[in-house]
Amino acid sequence: MGSWERNKNLLLEMVRQPNNSLCADCGAPEPDWASYKLGVFVCMSCSGTHRNMPDASRIKSIRLDNWEDDLVEFMRCHGNSTVKARYEKMVPAFYYRPKQHDCVVLREQWIRAKYERQEFTGEHMHLKKVHSLGSYEGTLWKKGKKSKKFLKRRFVLSERELSLMYFNKEDLSRGPKAVIPVRDLNAAFQPEKIGHRHGLQISYEKEEHTRNIFVYHESGQEIVNWFNAIRAARYAYLKVILSPSNDSQLIPLLTRSSLKEGYMEKTGPRQREPFKKRWFILCSMDRKLLYFKTPMDALELGSVFVGTEAHGYSVRESVPKSTICNKWKCGIVVETPNRQFAFMCEREQDQREWIKAFRQVIAQTMLPKHYAMEANMNCRKS
Repeated sequence: MGSWERNKNLLLEMVRQPNNSLCADCGAPEPDWASYKLGVFVCMSCSGTHRNMPDASRIKSIRLDNWEDDLVEFMRCHGNSTVKARYEKMVPAFYYRPKQHDCVVLREQWIRAKYERQEFTGEHMHLKKVHSLGSYEGTLWKKGKKSKKFLKRRFVLSERELSLMYFNKEDLSRGPKAVIPVRDLNAAFQPEKIGHRHGLQISYEKEEHTRNIFVYHESGQEIVNWFNAIRAARYAYLKVILSPSNDSQLIPLLTRSSLKEGYMEKTGPRQREPFKKRWFILCSMDRKLLYFKTPMDALELGSVFVGTEAHGYSVRESVPKSTICNKWKCGIVVETPNRQFAFMCEREQDQREWIKAFRQVIAQTMLPKHYAMEANMNCRKS
């Protein structure tokens, strides 16, 4: 056996070890690439960011490239756990650690923050101070409430005042256009929806309805800083309100992404009204199905609470009789204690995905806050 084949087998044996079997940066299984500058095994997607950093040539495929003996020995002496112990030594509890299917800017900035800027080694105390603050301010491009244009707006996040404010003018003395309480605040990356690779959707409750703000920044580092600043402010707020025994109870509550989004058609309560195309968002944490006229609407048109099967909620494939002339033929019926909701999907695949998402929410145990939410939504509609 030649040295090329021997070294390849040694690397494959290393990457099968539990500590190396997941990408060091996003957790994707079976990483096929490695940085022989750092000593970590990474997936193909994350390897692209490593190539774009200084010393980009120091990344190789463990299956396709030739590895010299000294490089293999370097990988053996390091590995994902050893390297993480240094570069992730002081990651704040609130800081978002991207996963395999997260958007590019989150994964890219996580990698650059760790290795290029070394923000979490503890060697740069000014960075630790910045990450510990739940306050942030700067300029973001914001979509108009009723227009498609994005305009520069000044945003100020204050942990002390527990609010996010934005201003139409650079002169902050003229007062904010909106003041958003941290308790109602959520942020989720939506690059495809917003049409910008750094697109961020900020949501909050306004007069018992969900309000969306769509923003972006040309700098990937800056928009990820905003995202984590919002998480830091939420972390500080929830830690006081909930007094959890450990941080693991708080982390899922800081920010949340939707379980499923997309177009369906919806009819009225009697199911004899014309079906109208709407953009739907299903959030598993809030157990809400929100609907909008378009994906970029600022305000929801309405919402449906999704409880458990034990409380009278269910979902099934069904096509109401009144849809006989409808263009979309793949029907879904959601049963609630007070009403039956009928939806139509364009394709069978969409129908299957929506039903799967509904069933996932229905299968989750309801928390005390969900009972209060259900009662409040029923009162509003009665």
